[in-house]
Amino acid sequence: MSDVLPREVLICTIARLLDGVRHVAVGASSPIPAAGAMLLRAMKEAGGAVGPRISILGSVEHNFFTNGSAELFDCAGQGRIDAFFLGGGQIDGFGNVNLVGTGDYPRSSVRWPGSFGSAYLYFVVPRVILFREEHTSRVFVEKVDFVSAPGVSPEGVFRSGGPIALLTGKGLFRFDKTRPGFELESVHPGHDLAEIKQATGFRFEHDAEPRQTALPDGSTLELLRGRVFDELAETYPEFAAQMRRDLVAVDA
Repeated sequence: MSDVLPREVLICTIARLLDGVRHVAVGASSPIPAAGAMLLRAMKEAGGAVGPRISILGSVEHNFFTNGSAELFDCAGQGRIDAFFLGGGQIDGFGNVNLVGTGDYPRSSVRWPGSFGSAYLYFVVPRVILFREEHTSRVFVEKVDFVSAPGVSPEGVFRSGGPIALLTGKGLFRFDKTRPGFELESVHPGHDLAEIKQATGFRFEHDAEPRQTALPDGSTLELLRGRVFDELAETYPEFAAQMRRDLVAVDA
């Protein structure tokens, strides 16, 4: 079995974060979260249990919706989606997400696709995982320039959903809504606390010596590199092919 790739660490971490969910929804451009959900399903079924239902927007095989995002929003509002993923051009220490652009809105110097239904899903999905592979101070800022979706809400505002974690290419953070703020839970192999501090624009809690993110065992890697990459290729063929090319390069 070849060395574990950095993206395999992310996929396996997502599978652990999703443990216990019944239904997870994944956006149309989210191959790593989709792979994590598929890995959890494969692990559950390999152990004789029922895996979670996975809805990937844009997929034919892994999506029971027939009317796109409209049904996704209805399903979430009815409490039938347990987990979802959000990214953002900017994310701050309060869990606020910016999907609109940088600068003084509406005269933004850089424009992104827009908020879409992020605020709605952030409020109604109980287990939202913030995911951004790039970990730099331009992404993780002290305060977002525009709040597309707030991480927390004022007292008296009914809210059943919100962030539970932030996963990046360098580490895993847990979100404490009572403070509110992030705490570094683990550091991925090849990175360290000093590097993460330098690359993060907001303050976060951490142990003096944070632990390393757990690596997958051989049976988990076998499922990931076999069944999961096969399933993933239906929706994300280029990503699955690239992962396999990367594995060949490591073995060479």
